[in-house]
Amino acid sequence: MVVAQLPDAEIDGLFHALADATRRDILHRCVREEPSVSRLAGVYPMSFAAVQKHVAVLERAGLVTKQRQGREQLVRTNRDAVARARRALDELEAAWRVRVERMSDLLAEVPEPPRDASSGGPRG
Repeated sequence: MVVAQLPDAEIDGLFHALADATRRDILHRCVREEPSVSRLAGVYPMSFAAVQKHVAVLERAGLVTKQRQGREQLVRTNRDAVARARRALDELEAAWRVRVERMSDLLAEVPEPPRDASSGGPRG
């Protein structure tokens, strides 16, 4: 399977956003529901402003969007961006699989050293 590689800037943004445990947890929560920023702020032992900054990083990476509903801002997962992150990981996995297959092929071509018939071990 050949997939067009994502631009480096997009991959960097996605994985920077996913590199933090709090942001990953926010993303998981947003997959299950559409919480408000203030509701998310009540979950973590940090200030409202700090949670807002985490949501902003996820938003810049395209992983979530915010939508105002009355006085609240609801945070929604952008499934397309999550799929792009998965595609980037799939591309890396495919590249490594090709390398491992090449190494296996090369190792299969290496002849075994001759063995000394009397001792059963290699000569030398």
